[in-house]
Amino acid sequence: MTFLPKALMLVAVLGLAACNNPNRFGAGGANAYGANGGAGGAGGYGAGGVGTSALGSASDPNSVAYFQQTLGDRILFAYDQSTVSDEGRQILQGQAQWLNAHPQYAVIVEGHADEKGTRDYNLALGARRASSAQDFLISQGVTPSRIRTVSYGKERPAETCSAESCYAQNRRAVTVLQSGAGS
Repeated sequence: MTFLPKALMLVAVLGLAACNNPNRFGAGGANAYGANGGAGGAGGYGAGGVGTSALGSASDPNSVAYFQQTLGDRILFAYDQSTVSDEGRQILQGQAQWLNAHPQYAVIVEGHADEKGTRDYNLALGARRASSAQDFLISQGVTPSRIRTVSYGKERPAETCSAESCYAQNRRAVTVLQSGAGS
């Protein structure tokens, strides 16, 4: 081969490699964390190769790991619902207190749904779930400009089996921390 085809082949291979991110759900894949774990899929802490040393310790109240693991970075919803449960309100209250004490962080609230229903319906349901969590955080004093929402519908399941236990873990809103926010 001459130089040009080799160079083009190298560029193509590097381009494809750049698209592959096997660690996009955090170390261990999509199922590595339990209901209060923290893989964070929108590019915040816990996503795409951020090491545990960057997260801090779950016992340090000022660390990202504390937010994700001790307070909980996700709330679960009942089937076909977007109303925040009592347990969800407790988790969100803890998140709001932490966020109010750490104004350098903004958040993305991800809305998710189980695999039942159409793609469009689940995107809308995920948006309603994210919005419910966002509204609650705002009601607890978190500045609205620090919160963004996104819906993934059924496209990013936390669990992948056809049982109610898996579906229940996929009906969620996940709060993903983003550093560098102003108040």
